[in-house]
Amino acid sequence: MSIRPVKRLIKAKPTLEGAGVHLRRAFGFGNTSDFDPFLLLDDFRNDLPDDYLAGFPWHPHRGIETITYVLAGTVEHADSMGNRGAIAGVQWMTAGRGIIHQEMPKGDAEGRMHGFQLWANLPSALKMTAPRYQEIKAAEIPLITDDDGTGVRIVCGTFWGQRGPVDGIAADPMYLDVSVPPGRRRTLPIETTRHAFAYVFAGSGKFCNASGPLAVPTESLGWADKVPPAEAENRSLVLFDQGDELTVQAGEDGIRFLLCSGQPLQEPVAWYGPIVMNTQDQLRQAFDELDQGTFLKIGDTTG
Repeated sequence: MSIRPVKRLIKAKPTLEGAGVHLRRAFGFGNTSDFDPFLLLDDFRNDLPDDYLAGFPWHPHRGIETITYVLAGTVEHADSMGNRGAIAGVQWMTAGRGIIHQEMPKGDAEGRMHGFQLWANLPSALKMTAPRYQEIKAAEIPLITDDDGTGVRIVCGTFWGQRGPVDGIAADPMYLDVSVPPGRRRTLPIETTRHAFAYVFAGSGKFCNASGPLAVPTESLGWADKVPPAEAENRSLVLFDQGDELTVQAGEDGIRFLLCSGQPLQEPVAWYGPIVMNTQDQLRQAFDELDQGTFLKIGDTTG
């Protein structure tokens, strides 16, 4: 067994998105080859309604799948296929050849909103597949608790012999919500051929390689970065190198993180805003169709 070394530790950056939603972006809109098949991860956690209520009004997508995971509050969704509802768990949307939708966050009784959105790329053969929508309630996401108190919610994929409720996803990803109690050290399996990352959103911990604790520079390495970070803290993304398992040592407050992995597509990416294709010609065609009113295809709308 080989433990995955840590390749990079990245602090999520404050970003303004949609109609004025304040969020933190862990990665996206740059060179995402290390994250392939994933394109972007946003953490839209906020306790101030004014910072998220403007939401994400009607906008198009093509060529990707969007995964919205909501822990507090809800996200009101509507799309061009006629789907409507309040997400309080997981929404997995395959945009395929084209969909137009809106996502409007709503806080809980205390005004708190907490969720994540992950974009997964579609392979070239499925870029123009029919759009598809899945919504899973929080209670339907299986939670496995081990003897030492480690808990794993399985959103997608198979882990510890149990499969998550989201299926039929092109990238066949594993998407887990992992909690490790204070002071515990855990080793978790990951298939060797997959790209993998962890996103810490509560507590802190050390992600270890075969020789010891974390010893990598931050993303913006400079002459002043003389001391590597000791721990992955709240809102930190840990990108792993190759191996078939990872090890985490939870800090004094424990640690909770998303653990995502997927088989890389290794295909060219042509990306502008909410549309991700393989060539610039395909990208231009998508925006031409938006201008001409032919972006949505027959059978993919309620009209």
